[in-house]
Amino acid sequence: MLVFFSYTRNLLKPRSSSPLPFTSIMHMSQSTSIPKKQDRVRDHGFDNYMEAEKKTRKVLKFQSLILSQPSQTLPISRFDSLARRLGLGFKENEAAAYLLKFPHVFEIYEHPVLRILFCRLTQKALLQIEQEKQALHAQLPDAVTRLRKLVMMSNTGRLRLEHVRIARKEFGLPDDFEYSVILKYPEFFRLFDARDARNKYIEIVERDPELAICAIEKVREREYREKGLDAEDVRFSFLVNFPPGFKIGKYYRIAVWKWQRVPYWSPYENVSGYDLRSLEALKRMEKRAVATIHELLSLTVEKKISLERIAHFRMAMNLPKKLKDFLLQHQGIFYVSTRGNYGKLHTVFLREAYRKGELIEPNDLYLARRKLGELVLLSSRKAKVDKELVSYRRDTEVDDIVCVRPDYMENDVKDFGVEYEIEHDGRREGYSLDSDFVSDDIDEAEDLDEKDDTV
Repeated sequence: MLVFFSYTRNLLKPRSSSPLPFTSIMHMSQSTSIPKKQDRVRDHGFDNYMEAEKKTRKVLKFQSLILSQPSQTLPISRFDSLARRLGLGFKENEAAAYLLKFPHVFEIYEHPVLRILFCRLTQKALLQIEQEKQALHAQLPDAVTRLRKLVMMSNTGRLRLEHVRIARKEFGLPDDFEYSVILKYPEFFRLFDARDARNKYIEIVERDPELAICAIEKVREREYREKGLDAEDVRFSFLVNFPPGFKIGKYYRIAVWKWQRVPYWSPYENVSGYDLRSLEALKRMEKRAVATIHELLSLTVEKKISLERIAHFRMAMNLPKKLKDFLLQHQGIFYVSTRGNYGKLHTVFLREAYRKGELIEPNDLYLARRKLGELVLLSSRKAKVDKELVSYRRDTEVDDIVCVRPDYMENDVKDFGVEYEIEHDGRREGYSLDSDFVSDDIDEAEDLDEKDDTV
C-alpha cells in the first residue's frame, strides 16, 4: 500500500514482527539518519518480471536477425554462427533448438525449392511488430516532451547524443530520433559537435517553466486533495512502499520521517551558483538526487531503466558515484533487480508505478511490447493445437495446387506478400504473410557502451 509519511505513529508500520539483527539495532541507535549500507530485500514480483523479459530480449535479437534479411527469412543452419557472433551464449546447434521453444513467434518450414529448413516470423509476431510500430509513432509528441524534460534536467542544458541513443527505447524514441525528433524540431533542440571531443551533444534551446514540474509534485497535489493530508507533511515527501519482508525498526522509522521533511532543490533547478559546502546543502543535494532518479524513471515508457543507463547521466545530473548503494538506501521508492542476465544486469524500477508486476497506468507502447512477452510465454502445446486447426481448415478449403512464385525463389520480396504451398508427408499447407513493418534494430554495441561509466 502506498503511503505518505506524516506525524502519525502507524504510518510506517513494519510488515514483519521479527526483530532486527543486533548489529543493525546498534548501528541505527547511534543516529537517526538513514543507514548508508542496507541489505537487499527481494521483491519476487519484479524479479519474475525480469526473468520473463530475459527470454524476450533473446527473442528480440533473433527477430532482428530475421528482419534484417531481404526476404525476412533465414536458414536454420546460419543461426548458430550468428548467435555466437552476437554473444548469446549458445553452444553448437543450440540456437536452432531454442527457436522451437517459441512456436508463436518463430515458424520453421522447409524451403519449397532448396529443401532445407528456414525460419520466419509468425503472423502473430508480425502483428505485434506492426502494433508496436504504430504505437511508437502515435506517442511521438509525448516522446518529444520527454526528451525536452530529460535535457532540461542536466546541469548545462545538454546531453551526449550517444547516451540518449543507448536509452532511446526506454524513453520511447524511434531509432532515427536524431532526424525525426531533434532536427525536426529546431525550436526545441540544437545538435552540435564538441570541440574537445568527437562527441555530439543535444542542447535545449530554451527552458520551458511549464515543463519544469516533476511527476512527484503532481502526486503530492493529488494526495493532498484526495486524502486531506497536512500540506507540511507532503510538501517534500515521496511515496514509500517497502518490499514484503522489509524490517523497519524504531530508529529507522524516525530517520525516514525526518528525511521526508528535508527540503530539496528541484531536478530542473540550476544549482551551479549555490554554496554546497554546508551539511544542510549536502542533505538537500542527496534528496535532490533521489528526486532526479525518480523523475528520470517517470519519463520512461515502462517506468524502469537499467542502472548502467542511469550511470550515463551521472555527471550531467549530479548523481552520486555508487548508484547501487545509493538506491538501496531508498528501497521503499526504488527496486533494483539483478535478475534477467545472470546478475550482470541491474534494472531499477519505480515502485509506486507497479502493482503485482503490472504497470498501474499502462500506455499503448507498453501494452504493444507486452504482447511479445505474452507470445513468448505461451506454451508450445497450444501452438500445436492451433497449427492442427489451421491445417484442417486449409485442407478443406484449398483444392487447387498453387505454384511457388519465381520472385520469391529469387528473394526479391518487397511487400512480404508471399503465398505458396509446401508439401509435408503428402499434405499441402498454404502460407500467406501480409505485413508492412520496420525492423526494430537491436544495437550490438550497447553492452560495450554501458561499461564505460562507473556504476
